[in-house]
Amino acid sequence: MMMSVLDNLCIVMVQTSHPGNIGAAARAMKTMGVSDLRLVQPKDFNSPQTKAMASGADSILESAKHTATLHEALADCQIVIGTSARSERSLAWPQLVARECGEFVASQLTGQKVALVFGRERTGLTNEELAQCQYLTHIPMAVDYYSLNIAAAIQLYCYECSQAVRALDALPNVQVEGLGEPLATGAQLEGLYEHLEQTLVEVRYLDPDNPRLLMSRLRRLFGRTHLTQSELNILRGILAAFQGRKFRPRV
Repeated sequence: MMMSVLDNLCIVMVQTSHPGNIGAAARAMKTMGVSDLRLVQPKDFNSPQTKAMASGADSILESAKHTATLHEALADCQIVIGTSARSERSLAWPQLVARECGEFVASQLTGQKVALVFGRERTGLTNEELAQCQYLTHIPMAVDYYSLNIAAAIQLYCYECSQAVRALDALPNVQVEGLGEPLATGAQLEGLYEHLEQTLVEVRYLDPDNPRLLMSRLRRLFGRTHLTQSELNILRGILAAFQGRKFRPRV
């Protein structure tokens, strides 16, 4: 059913400054059947404006998860998509327009957690935060006017995801052969990246004083491979062997 599948979609808002935007986002989510809201250091959550703009979506506000970092908010997510209005970057990331994003999210929701990450109202996501995403997405807009309210953007993305899920539900029930094992979570991937960086420094392949874009490129490489948990454990075991240590995966 659509509702149970959309339960695997979470909306992450990073350092939202206007409390009304959080309430409006909750309202937008509820209208589209999305319920998992995660807030990273909101500036003001307990404001009357939050509840007023939620307009009855109190259950989403009450169950919203508050975290100190984006890492924590994404810890259980296998697919992470960051929203960004900027397309010209020193390091290109796989890009999806909003409709493509909705279709991709719908295809990934079964059995795993997908996160859509929205940045600050004025400045969006930092490069460090975008590096935690496997894909970037944007809403095509008029070339001379790129301003869009964050709650409106969340409404649009939730709509595209819900409509894409409806479209998939309408298709014949075809069994798709997959890997049959869970993908690595955000927390597991972060553990891999920390382990990889540490090992590269130890073998003197990475100069910590002049890292350039090496780790960002490696994040992009592994991000598009969709590592399973067993594949990630193999990689960490190899890194541990280079270090002359043993790696014991957490169960």
